[in-house]
Amino acid sequence: MMHNFSHVRLFFLSGLSETMNYRVVLFSLILISYCFIVLVNVALIVTIILDKNMHEPMYILLCTFCMNGLYGTTGFYPRILWDLLSPVHVISYTGCLVQALVIHSFVCSDMSILAVMAYDRYVAICRPLVYHSIMSKQRILMLVCFSWLTPFCISAMNIILTSRLKLCSPYIAKLYCMNWIIVKLACFPTDTIVNNIVAYITIIIYIFHGFLIVWSYVYVIKTCVNSLENRAKFMQTCLPHLTSLLIFLVAILFDVFNERFGPNLPPTIQNVIAIELFILPPIMNPLIYGFKLTKIRNRILGITCKIQR
Repeated sequence: MMHNFSHVRLFFLSGLSETMNYRVVLFSLILISYCFIVLVNVALIVTIILDKNMHEPMYILLCTFCMNGLYGTTGFYPRILWDLLSPVHVISYTGCLVQALVIHSFVCSDMSILAVMAYDRYVAICRPLVYHSIMSKQRILMLVCFSWLTPFCISAMNIILTSRLKLCSPYIAKLYCMNWIIVKLACFPTDTIVNNIVAYITIIIYIFHGFLIVWSYVYVIKTCVNSLENRAKFMQTCLPHLTSLLIFLVAILFDVFNERFGPNLPPTIQNVIAIELFILPPIMNPLIYGFKLTKIRNRILGITCKIQR
């Protein structure tokens, strides 16, 4: 018989249970990863903010991208580091919802920013004569707000709907809280109908983001085929974006794979797959852009040389 835990105040996270024998090693590795993520993202953000030559749409969007990476990882790393130091892995009901909101909005914002960056590259390469009039400061500000506020509002709506559910279990078999995991703990399937509808609408919205990215790059590639100058611009500015997009999609696919086949995998493998969303994109994105974009690379190398002197 299933007990009614509709007044759940604590959730028990069981994702770390099988790996606690290596807690010191895990804590060290995760702490080093988090510090490195903060270092490379903050370095890139500060470089863009301080250099007036980089106050252009592409760099502003990149800065937004890195800020979102810091936002998402802050919703994950401090909590898991705390759990590794604690004998019991519990999180409050409110804390779980907040973490789910941060992670959900982080993932959705990444997709929105990638879509805006793809549109920016489309205008820059396919319509260069009107680029500055289309991608004005006002338009960029509006697009940045869209990339942050819309995903946050959509995610908040999902979390608010989840918060009304009566729960029949306080146990979460994962390292962190996700909205769909909490929904699966609901007592009555009929209670989740609205949640499922909103979740499907959310998925459709971000599938359209994907179509926008594909549409943008179809036109970009068509334009670059017969132009040596545009091909050089594509390799310089579009390739990093496509690499970031590929890393993001791989991370999402791994997460879907973990949800579908995770129970059949060893716990350690499940945990590695579960956290790669918070390791690969936040680390790789600033490194890819930092090495590939000439202005950023030269600026960072210049600062490094001054520090060494």
